[in-house]
Amino acid sequence: MPLAIQHDRKARRFHTEVEGAQCVLEYELASAVMTITHTGVPPEVGGRGIASALVQAALEAARAEGWKVVPACSYAAVWMQRHPPYLDLLG
Repeated sequence: MPLAIQHDRKARRFHTEVEGAQCVLEYELASAVMTITHTGVPPEVGGRGIASALVQAALEAARAEGWKVVPACSYAAVWMQRHPPYLDLLG
């Protein structure tokens, strides 16, 4: 089932709801550099690839905007290393 991931530019986060649980990726933006600060998926809906989908959505948005990415969140950093097509976004 595809996730309905929303990008809230004002709040600087990507989010989706799964079975009533809020899942988020938060970031900061300065000088066209997106710093991913937090990825959170509640344990009750974990293990379904939700965090992965959030990171991918954020990186696709960064690519579309021409932003570089700093994965300050450890999950996002590992995800990027495991997905080489996104390494060109590292800032």
